[in-house]
Amino acid sequence: MSRSIDLNADVGESFGRWTLGADAALLPHLSSANVACGFHAGDPTTIRRTCALAVTHGVTIGAQVGYRDLAGFGRRFIDIDPADLAADVAYQIGGLRALARSEGGTVRYVKPHGALYHAMSSSPFQAQALVSAVAEVDPTLVIVGFPGSHLDALTEAAGLALVHEGFADRRYEHGRLLDRARPDAVLTDTAAVAAQAVSLASAGAVATICLHGDTPGADRLAAAVRVRLAGEGISIAPFAG
Repeated sequence: MSRSIDLNADVGESFGRWTLGADAALLPHLSSANVACGFHAGDPTTIRRTCALAVTHGVTIGAQVGYRDLAGFGRRFIDIDPADLAADVAYQIGGLRALARSEGGTVRYVKPHGALYHAMSSSPFQAQALVSAVAEVDPTLVIVGFPGSHLDALTEAAGLALVHEGFADRRYEHGRLLDRARPDAVLTDTAAVAAQAVSLASAGAVATICLHGDTPGADRLAAAVRVRLAGEGISIAPFAG
């Protein structure tokens, strides 16, 4: 029986004259694109350009929502009031939807970024804020999150769809991602990243695998992952589209 897995990456993270990642080279290898929405990274022109690339390559667009933290790239936890967080999430989704629509695209899912992503496991209040925002904006949007977070119960209670995610370019320890403060937290070796992708896809616990657009050589890693998965009889296909 043939198997498939979604391959996503964080893209659209450049800002003004500051360039991060090689989105044009990376996007053709993906099935889903987590497009930064301007709070932790990205600007309107970058977002529009990224959506246009996604549409060109038939890649599903998702909202990569984060804390209002450009200086910290959204990787610092913010003890924000849940009502403010819900409004911020709704605002980010709305902005991306407008720019995606202008390029003929549609936003299909929502994925929290960085510290907000990890807060889905540590803070039930922030997790509820994100779920509430998605439910109010568009309950057909899928939420992407780490297995075993507060999102599991909260999305079920809200009647929303949840997709579990694994990471090909991050090292795990006791089932959790190794802290980025550790020097070996990010995997950059092509063989190691491809092998981890196959392991995640074969285990069947996740429906999508992420590569970070700011990982050095992300486009090269994505190409290697596709080749290795194909060799294992696993195709790449979006989980939402």
